[in-house]
Formats: sequence, C-alpha cells, structure tokens
Amino acid sequence: MKLLVSLALSALIVLASAEEKEAKVADTKSADADAGASKQVEKRGLELGYGGGEHDFGGHDFGGHDGGGQDYGGGYEHHQKTVTVIKKVAVPYPVEKRIPVPVEKKVPYPVKVHVPQPYPVEKNVHVPYKVPVHVSVPIHKPYPVEKQVPVPYKVHVDKPYPVKVLVPQPYPVEKTVHVPYKVLVPAPYPVEKKVYYPVKVPVHVAKPYPVEKIVPYPVKVHVDRPYPIHVPKPYPVHVEKKIPYPVERPVPYPVKVNVDRPVPYPVEKPQPYPVKVPVPAPYPVEKNVPVPVEKPVPYPVKIPVFNPVPVPVYKKVPVTVEKPVPVPVKVIVPIKEEHHDYSGGHEEYSGGHDVGGGHDLGGGHEYGGGDYGGGEEHHDYH
Repeated sequence: MKLLVSLALSALIVLASAEEKEAKVADTKSADADAGASKQVEKRGLELGYGGGEHDFGGHDFGGHDGGGQDYGGGYEHHQKTVTVIKKVAVPYPVEKRIPVPVEKKVPYPVKVHVPQPYPVEKNVHVPYKVPVHVSVPIHKPYPVEKQVPVPYKVHVDKPYPVKVLVPQPYPVEKTVHVPYKVLVPAPYPVEKKVYYPVKVPVHVAKPYPVEKIVPYPVKVHVDRPYPIHVPKPYPVHVEKKIPYPVERPVPYPVKVNVDRPVPYPVEKPQPYPVKVPVPAPYPVEKNVPVPVEKPVPYPVKIPVFNPVPVPVYKKVPVTVEKPVPVPVKVIVPIKEEHHDYSGGHEEYSGGHDVGGGHDLGGGHEYGGGDYGGGEEHHDYH
C-alpha cells in the first residue's frame, strides 16, 4: 500500500513539474514574439541615410543593451512578464484498511487445546428417576384393607443329633513374623534433572597446557640386499581351428498334406430385424419435500458445550482517513525588471573602432574604415 501511495505521489510531482516547464516555455515564446513584432514595426519607419550623415543605431548591440526598436531620444516601452507558481493543496481521499478476520475451518481430527488454568467442566450424568404417573382409578368406599400380621409357626424336630467335626491334632498355626530386609541403595546415587537453560560448568585447564604435535620424519629400514623374484610370463597355447568349418543353413521346401474332402462348417450371419421400443408416457412423480415441524418441549433442554473457549470475531468497519494529496494551483507573481534610460546624453565612440574594413552590406553602401563619432553627426529621433 505504501509503495502504491509513493508511486502516485511521484507521478503527480512529475506531472506538475512538466506543466510548470510547459507554462514557462509558452511565456518565453510569447514574450519573444512580442519583442520581434515590435522590432519589425519600429524598423519599418527608419531609413539609413548615408548622404546627409544620419545614422540609426537600430539592431546594434552596445555592451549587452539591445537598441533595436527603441528610440534613444524619447520614450521607452515597458514589457511586464508574468511567472506562474504552482502550489499543491492536499485533498482527502478514501483509503481502504484491511482488518484480518478469523475464518473457522473444520478439522477432521481432534485438536488438543492447552488450558493453563483449571476451569469448571460440566458433565452430563444420567440419573434414573421415577416419573409419577397419575392414573384415575375408581375407589369404592368403604374398601377392604389387608394387613399382614406375623404368626409364629412351630416346626417339629424329633431330637437333636450330634455332629462330629474332624480337627487334626495337633493342627498347624500360621504366624506372620516381620523380618527386616535391607535394600541396597547406592549412596550417593545419580539423579537426572532436566534444566531448561544453558549451564556453564567450569573446567580446570592447566596453564600452560601441553600440546601434542605430530611431526613426520623419514625412517630408514635396512634391507640386506635385493633378492630375485620369479615373475610368471605368458606361454603359447595351441588352438585347433577347423578349416573349412561347417555352416548350417535352413532351406525351405514345400510339403503336401493330403486332405480327403472339404467339410462344410456353418457360419452364422447377423440379420437386422425391427425392434419395438416402448415410449414411456408421462406419469406423476412424487417428491418428498422436508417440512419443519415444531414440537413443543415441556421442559428445558440443556445443550452441552465442551471446552468453552472465547473466539474473537472481527468485522470490517469503514474508516475515513484524511490524507493530503498535492493539487496544482496557479498563482501569478509579478516580476520587476530593471530598465536602462537612454534618453540622456550618448557617449561618443571616437576611439576609431572599425566596424568593417571594406565590408559591403548589400545596399551599395560600404563601411570602409568608418569610425563612429569621428566626423559624423548624431541625430536623436524625437
């Protein structure tokens, strides 16, 4: 977003600068055209007379001041130039702000949510209970009431008879005697404990400590003398070759098989025949449309909610953001120009400056070695 805003601002600045340059170029062109027209108009009424000694200084540049189209003796035309300055005014515009909204996604497997603190958990325990049912039963008045009264009942027994129980003599008697038992426990014994942060254990290092460096050096092994070693060399082996050697080449030849007579074999050929296809007539179609049926429940129903976790829901809210945007505004600022007054006395160029050593200006008049102010007369045109 910032990149887009920066690009838009840079494009606006480039457009404004281009408009400024175009306006300046147009102003300069209009001013040059006005000056050229005035020069042409004023030059039309002037005459270069060399016979009577009258000279006009139109078109000659004296020290950077242009005398073309200006009268040295009288008034001076004032030209005012205008310069446009473009100011940038900020204009608010709407800005869209993106607010992240959580989207619920169904997960097909259970997800364990860690809850740091204990929270109450409601568990539905089904307890059987009797529902009283009131049934209207007609009761006759008065009605008989049955009461159970216990009555002793004597059972006749002939005579008591002895019962013998076999008891071993002597009989074993079991007695638990607690005997101390020693359990060997190494003291001290290592206990593993998980430490979740780095622990620096100081290690004693001797200073200075020895450093072992492996330095290779040549070792000479003394051998008494060189002894001969038998090396097996290849030996010739005779290979038997059959010349010429036999080549098997298969040659095809016809074989006649005697058949008594041809046996006819029936072959079935499919024959096309017309088949009547029944065309179904329109018949009614029943469509089951589910209709919601409201069933009143006379008792409140609790819907269990497992692990209630608050879920924040974010909504997009339009926010107006005022942001300044540069807009070009044209402001006209006048510029004062300094004008030189040539109505006073004119300096006399008597230094003998040569205008052109024998150059012909095309009208048949030659400025051959002429100098200004030497023997010529200067007239002011009022």
